[in-house]
Amino acid sequence: MPELPEVETVKRGLAPVLEGRRIVRAVARRPDLRFPLPDGFGQRLTGRVVAHVQRRAKFLLIGLDDGATLISHLGMSGRFRIFKKDAPALEKHDHVILSTDQGAEVRYNDPRRFGFMDLVDAGEFADHPMLKAIGPEPLSDDFDAKALAQALKGRQTPIKSALLDQTVVAGLGNIYVAEALFRAGISPKRKAASVAGARVSKLYEAIVDVLNQAIAAGGSSISDHRQPSGELGYFQHSFGVYGREGEACPGCDCNVAKTGGVRRIQQSGRSTFYCTKRQR
Repeated sequence: MPELPEVETVKRGLAPVLEGRRIVRAVARRPDLRFPLPDGFGQRLTGRVVAHVQRRAKFLLIGLDDGATLISHLGMSGRFRIFKKDAPALEKHDHVILSTDQGAEVRYNDPRRFGFMDLVDAGEFADHPMLKAIGPEPLSDDFDAKALAQALKGRQTPIKSALLDQTVVAGLGNIYVAEALFRAGISPKRKAASVAGARVSKLYEAIVDVLNQAIAAGGSSISDHRQPSGELGYFQHSFGVYGREGEACPGCDCNVAKTGGVRRIQQSGRSTFYCTKRQR
């Protein structure tokens, strides 16, 4: 599932094409994605000017000139594609099409249909059930080592599970939690409450660094993620532990023959990758 860096990459691709532009045609080629689309979806978008394209956690937020917001989540396989001219024939899984007054066409394609779109009116955004309980943005001024320490205080769950909790910090998923914990030298099995002092400072810095580097690389393309231009992200080539079971981790002098290299365990039904020597 796309995490913060992938969604931020999509946002940055869509913003120059949509912001300030009027949607002259909006078509939903099916009535639902993961959930049913709102009544009058295409009609409510047609004629509206896009005021801004933003991101909150793993959600895209397209603000309209009437105060409404189009909320989009990419699910497992959703992606936006941009065609500035000579758009090719529609594909089977092109479910939503937005055409602008500048001649660009934005298509939402989602083979598995785990993504969703919703339209919320002005004043209702803050109470949307998908957004109202989300924690601070990790790259914002609202998030620092002190805020992270406070969020982890008293939590007896493993630190990996705590960081996946979107009420603790927004937008992190399995990939970037694994990479941040590796960089900070913290075991994913360590209790969240025990990550304090110097450890929490290292973890905060690792979260910020790995997210910024992943965004600069266009995100991670493991299966479905593509930038709106169609290009792959390439941060997957910088993984220290994620998906590298049995391999040596970068910067570590452990003997793979003895340690088995990067280890994979299951936590809450998800694969966790870590170095048993470096991460304590």
